[in-house]
Amino acid sequence: MAGQSTTYLYEKDARERLGFRSPIQWGDYFHGHPEYKVHRDDSKCIRCLCCVRQCPYDCTFYDPVRNVIYDIDANCVNCKRCEFMCPTQCIEIREHGSFRRNAHWDAKSTTGIYKQADSGAVILTGLGADEDVKIYWGRILLDASQVTNPSIDPLREPMETRTYLGRKPDRVQPNGSSNGYPQLKCEIPVIFAPMSFGAISYNFQKGLAIAAREMGTYFNTGEGGLNPDFAEFGPHAIVQVASGRFGVSPEYLVNSAACEIKIGQGAKPGIGGHLPGEKVTYQVSRTRMIPQGADAISPAPQHDIYSIEDLRLLIYALKEATEYRKPVSVKIAAVHNVSAIASGIARAGADIIVLDGYRGGTGATPRAIRDNVGIPIELALAQVDERLRAEGIRNQVSLIAAGSVRSAAEVIKAIALGADACYIGTAAMLAVGCTLCQQCHRGHCSWGITTNRGDLLPRLPADMAAERLINLLKGWKHEMQEMLGLMGLNSIEGLRGNRLKLRGVDLNEVELKTLGIQHAGL
Repeated sequence: MAGQSTTYLYEKDARERLGFRSPIQWGDYFHGHPEYKVHRDDSKCIRCLCCVRQCPYDCTFYDPVRNVIYDIDANCVNCKRCEFMCPTQCIEIREHGSFRRNAHWDAKSTTGIYKQADSGAVILTGLGADEDVKIYWGRILLDASQVTNPSIDPLREPMETRTYLGRKPDRVQPNGSSNGYPQLKCEIPVIFAPMSFGAISYNFQKGLAIAAREMGTYFNTGEGGLNPDFAEFGPHAIVQVASGRFGVSPEYLVNSAACEIKIGQGAKPGIGGHLPGEKVTYQVSRTRMIPQGADAISPAPQHDIYSIEDLRLLIYALKEATEYRKPVSVKIAAVHNVSAIASGIARAGADIIVLDGYRGGTGATPRAIRDNVGIPIELALAQVDERLRAEGIRNQVSLIAAGSVRSAAEVIKAIALGADACYIGTAAMLAVGCTLCQQCHRGHCSWGITTNRGDLLPRLPADMAAERLINLLKGWKHEMQEMLGLMGLNSIEGLRGNRLKLRGVDLNEVELKTLGIQHAGL
């Protein structure tokens, strides 16, 4: 023992009791610069070990010999599970300022460099971009009716939130027919965004499906296929055909409300997807039709699409497979030439175009891509709608806006900018308990939202998820009716593309022109 410090002996003793046998393993485990620090009031702690059981990130350990709970700050992701579950409220997670202040080298940049210098790997993250890029929704206001065009009371007069998605006829037919174009009837212009089984949990996807059926709208399967257990929800499922073709079969296409070709998404334009093998459980492998435990990798491009003509072939292949009974949508990321791309997609025969903006969420993506590629959905949507109208083909497609739509007010503003409906993904996750810890790719979600681990899955019961999602959509529907009424409108259809109902605040001339709206006061 001579020459060994008390600290070394203590660490050696702690390593052995906590299950670490080598100094290298201990060092690897505690290596890194903590972003968050766990503050525990030991005078309130009753050693119930709830925090130890609840943390899936190995942040908290109990030493029965000393009757002490240790917190490994470097492992904390600020999921807040221990805070919420602690019966004595003795835990608080705080941001840990472990770096000197520097206006240029912020903690995010510095930590990223340290991590990559340690590992030589790409830094992965989940959800949408959190960079301080202007959010245009907050700079756009709605114009209300007053005297000459009075408002409408939604409590006393009918207020229509129903919308139809799909190609519309070029002219009204005498017999009222629609030329046979298939339509999606949405009782509320809000659809649950593509989130694949495997990226999200079985219970969360079931909750989405139940809520969509209850509210007369739709959920999107994402690129992971439709679990056979959810076949009954097919009439409310938009099924996705992505580059990996996971889960795609004739039955999958037919048992759906619509088919969607995924070209790109807002969180990672131009790159493919990757579901780590540890998230590919038996249920996920059965749905995706891949081996259990195998990585599910989607190529960046669809290898049969290298031109608008190739895309047209796939669009009509899907229409043939579904006997022209389902509308076909194409999902693209919002990029700088998006209006020209959308025009080509419309002419290729798509019935619906999905525009996914810069802040769109995802289960996993390189942080550098998420934070630096793409454009905000507000600008992309306005430009696409204007281009399609100028070319006289706006009636040939419906537009769905996606990419961090956070409230009923933003849905209303998106429709006034030209959207027919909106996708919500992150908002739906927040509704069922997500705390935005951005660790979706790791498969350890503390709230059971983005994991199928047997011990974590029960934390989000499907019926509870469905109830909360239904409540969210009901609340949004009431708010949308109120906002339509204050503008003197009694239907969503009367608002679509009506930019006279919008005014900008603190926007320059270029921004106002791009959005196609006037400044407040004019």
